[in-house]
Amino acid sequence: MTIQLVWFRNDLRLADHAALIAAAARGPVAAVYVLDDETPAAWRMGAAQRWWLHHSLTSLSRSIAERGGQLILRRGRAGPIVQALAAELGAEVHTLIHHEPWAAVQVAEAGAVTEHLGVTLAPPESVLSGTGGRYRIFTPWWKKLLEQMPPPRPRPVPELRWADASAIASDDLSQWGMLPTTPDWSGGFSDWQPGEIGAAARLTDFARRAARYDAARNLPSVEGTSRLSPHLALGEVSPNTAWHVIADAVGEGVAEPYLRELGWRDFAANIIEQFPDHGDAPNRDAFNHFPFIDDPAGLHAWRHGQTGYPIVDAGMRQLWATGWMHNRVRMITASFLVKHQLIDWRHGERWFWDCLVDADYGSNAQGWQWVMGSGVDSSPFNRIFAPIGQSAKFDAADYIRRWVPELAKLPDDLIHAPWDAGVPLIRAGVKLGRDYPAPIVNHEAARARALQAFAVARGRP
Repeated sequence: MTIQLVWFRNDLRLADHAALIAAAARGPVAAVYVLDDETPAAWRMGAAQRWWLHHSLTSLSRSIAERGGQLILRRGRAGPIVQALAAELGAEVHTLIHHEPWAAVQVAEAGAVTEHLGVTLAPPESVLSGTGGRYRIFTPWWKKLLEQMPPPRPRPVPELRWADASAIASDDLSQWGMLPTTPDWSGGFSDWQPGEIGAAARLTDFARRAARYDAARNLPSVEGTSRLSPHLALGEVSPNTAWHVIADAVGEGVAEPYLRELGWRDFAANIIEQFPDHGDAPNRDAFNHFPFIDDPAGLHAWRHGQTGYPIVDAGMRQLWATGWMHNRVRMITASFLVKHQLIDWRHGERWFWDCLVDADYGSNAQGWQWVMGSGVDSSPFNRIFAPIGQSAKFDAADYIRRWVPELAKLPDDLIHAPWDAGVPLIRAGVKLGRDYPAPIVNHEAARARALQAFAVARGRP
């Protein structure tokens, strides 16, 4: 029987994997993963996600080996490598459909490839308006997607017959150099468990907390979010599985706020299919003329959590230490960079891309363009988050204490804006740490400056 080559990409699982299921039904299976830095070019995988990828591939390789197979590892331009490997094996090729602009290039260069669904809840091109057009606004898109929901129930790992790949050359994963060494900045990543087993454990944990998701998800000091995003980004769990596990645990009505977030991933895929350069180009022309400020010192302060705004600094330090940031704080930190500092949103987008273990081209671009106000579906530019107000509103005091230890002894009423207490920063014997910086901008002045810059961009100086 003809060998069936399963080409794994950002879908590093065995369960509910349509390409693997189809291949197993047709013949003996071989499996390959190609680390391709060439086709994505500037959007090659960032450093934090490479750490995750190393461990995820280790997990996938182990799972395949336990079932009697071997994961072939190659590095280089994916399309030609897969085509050559298929020719060497005399194999038919199966893969899942991915939506990043470089994914289609990879498949086109690989020759004859059968693509299967499994990265999104529904094919983005299937969610159409009454006139047959593609949606660009989330809310009507979500309502239309719901007509196709729930998605199919996840399918288990199929029975597998493995092709003999013992003579096929495979790279040594340790030689890819994806783990940091000089220095090793991944010490704070130890709470993560990359791989399909880790994804299942994380999903089970969240199912126990999902009933509280809507109330707790905006509170940085509380473990209210799912923390499934890295597992979804590398495809260690399918969105269909996440949907059904959570809906079964708490009911679709209670689960709806979380299911909408799964939908947001699909919506981002829908947007980048329509606008492949979404990570680089604004969708609103005014933002092509926005008077951003070239401020290397300010960008450095933002990246390293030294802005003098505790909620911003806590978020940026959490990002660097753990490869992840609470979603509410992502919005606050992004808004601060582009509106308080007037620094080009693409600098922040690239920093997130390099630092996030859950980096996803569509979701990352959509999030930054939403905050900037430059996306097809975005927040108005004049919605400028007040970091002090956001910090107090969402009870971030304990979050700040964890990530900004210089302020750990300050009481709740001072910690959000320690410079603005109206008295010297000494209270009950507590003094602000000397190493914590003063605010790099004044909120009210920065807000006024941002609105003026937007008026200039729109041609109304």
